[in-house]
Amino acid sequence: MKNVLVLCTGNSCRSQIAEGYLRHFAANKANIYSAGIETHGVNPKAIQVMAEDGIDISLHTSNHVDEYIDIPFDYVITVCDNANEACPFFPGNVKRFHHNFPDPAKATGSAEQVLDEFRWVRELIKTYAHAFVIANL
Repeated sequence: MKNVLVLCTGNSCRSQIAEGYLRHFAANKANIYSAGIETHGVNPKAIQVMAEDGIDISLHTSNHVDEYIDIPFDYVITVCDNANEACPFFPGNVKRFHHNFPDPAKATGSAEQVLDEFRWVRELIKTYAHAFVIANL
């Protein structure tokens, strides 16, 4: 079974959304993890917009990348430039992927405008996760 790590700065939004979709699309083809260079807790708006699409990430936790240093990852996906630049070395034959998704936590405006930004980023990540699973798992 393949091991996949999704890495972001705070493991609160983008990496959590990606973990949810990768788990959904990969089903039993891989072990999916997410982590951050820091931990900021799971963003409630990420939980909300994922629930709107039928994916429950309410029990996810915000984890630090160091917690997974002993797992032999096959794939590491960084979902923001900061994590890509700060990504630690993982031994073995690890394939790295990078896609810089916008940070919905930085959205401004009305409550609905902020949620719309989360939904837009969710859809970008959903498309990426589906394509990743088809191509690699």
